[in-house]
Amino acid sequence: MLRKGGFIFTNRNHPMKAVMATVLGILSWVTILTAIHLTYQNGGQSTLRFGAAGLLSFLFGAAGLVLAVLSRMEKDKYYLFSYLGIGFNVSYLCLMAFILYAGVYGI
Repeated sequence: MLRKGGFIFTNRNHPMKAVMATVLGILSWVTILTAIHLTYQNGGQSTLRFGAAGLLSFLFGAAGLVLAVLSRMEKDKYYLFSYLGIGFNVSYLCLMAFILYAGVYGI
């Protein structure tokens, strides 16, 4: 009744695209939250620097989403970082869509 123990060897690994997508998603979130915080400290007056940071983080988020989807389509890989990258980047792009909507319609 002894259970046979052992190791399972596999050649699966985390795709580098997925890790990069997760890093870009986290970087996008940190950048936009910092810009929002600094705008709040500035009395609601945004500067050109905060807008440029928002645009750059939007590009990071879009690139991260593309990388995450491409890494998810790879076969025989671990998909943890792919799902994390998709989650971070989609949620970030939804936040940016809300910020743009609020800015246009004055919410």
